[in-house]
Amino acid sequence: MKKIHDELYTEIATPADFNFAECLVHLGRSSKENLYRLSEGKITKLLKLNGQLVLFHIRPSTGALRLEFPLGAPSMQEREMAAVFVVDWFDLQTDLREFYAMAETDPVLNSVVQKHYGLRVIGVPDLFEALVWAVMGQQINLAFAYTLKKRFVENFGESLVYEGERYWTFPGAETIAELTVADLKALQLTGRKAEYILGIAQAMASGELKKERLLQQTDMEHSLLAIRGIGAWSANYVMMKCLHSQSAFPLADVGLHNALKAQLQLDRKPTLAEIAELAKNWEGWQAYATFYLWRSLL
Repeated sequence: MKKIHDELYTEIATPADFNFAECLVHLGRSSKENLYRLSEGKITKLLKLNGQLVLFHIRPSTGALRLEFPLGAPSMQEREMAAVFVVDWFDLQTDLREFYAMAETDPVLNSVVQKHYGLRVIGVPDLFEALVWAVMGQQINLAFAYTLKKRFVENFGESLVYEGERYWTFPGAETIAELTVADLKALQLTGRKAEYILGIAQAMASGELKKERLLQQTDMEHSLLAIRGIGAWSANYVMMKCLHSQSAFPLADVGLHNALKAQLQLDRKPTLAEIAELAKNWEGWQAYATFYLWRSLL
């Protein structure tokens, strides 16, 4: 992925089919989101890189995404780390031509993909964040999941203020590993979810659980299912959003069911067997099929 570093900004080349505006729609789906801010067609994001808090804007440029550093340019290494994060976040390295060719002839995906062409799977590059978000979202509605995440971030994350607005980082596993179940239950997490999150934090803080190691596994799902609190939906969510598995498929996802019900104009949600049958044509691209169907609900 070609990157250009200037004194004031870094530019990352984007694929010809990339549609930043479509990605912004997904990113803007909750008013409770506090890990970035959208305004005037740009994203402002805070990351902790090399132990430093780095604030940057992401805005579209010709054939590129431009990263601007309003608090002064960080080191070249930190700028490169920010660029790597953005490439991962917007899945810029995946070639979607095969997916688009498949969708052209697929009766379920054809119109959705045409309408939202250029959308990328917006990921969660940090494994700890992806696992925590997956656990938080289990068996509750999306609005309450965002409320829990907001509390979690604002109680345990780091922050800085820029132009009167406070920006937050997602808490590190090392920070959360030092907490107790009672600390997390105070946010209105259930005792069970608090235990799961602490277990994940401790495994990551100790180095037992690492993204790099998971990416080397031939069966990532099996490795994720071995983590206490991670079931089939959570494992496939993390594979899709963090590990770039294009065949990840959260089959039991309520949003997927609602989107298929609408696309197929059914008076009921499709059964798991019916979804599995529909998805036979999506082999190798189930994650993108799911993400586009989620987009159709916004």
